[in-house]
Amino acid sequence: MRTIKELSKLNGRVYVYLANAEIGKRFLQQAEAEGFTYHDGVKPIERGYSTIMAVNCDKTINFVGTNGNIAYRSGVKSVGSEQLIRINGEKYLSGADDDMYN
Repeated sequence: MRTIKELSKLNGRVYVYLANAEIGKRFLQQAEAEGFTYHDGVKPIERGYSTIMAVNCDKTINFVGTNGNIAYRSGVKSVGSEQLIRINGEKYLSGADDDMYN
């Protein structure tokens, strides 16, 4: 089984696309089971998801703002000095090999 923790170890800014409520809920449940929280300590299930979520190296997740959404959808290769890594949440959670959009 693939983990959210694996995503947090990738070298870059990791944005996960969550296509619908079912995938969003699965992502949040798995993140919470692995000990992830939002930056303020709130558990993932308590707050909910957005279509694009960031996974951070400090075992936190966060919503992606307007600029991040534009970057994600535009096809840019980096955000600031970090590589932008686009993950298809549904494929990642199911174990598919073609889970990256890059």
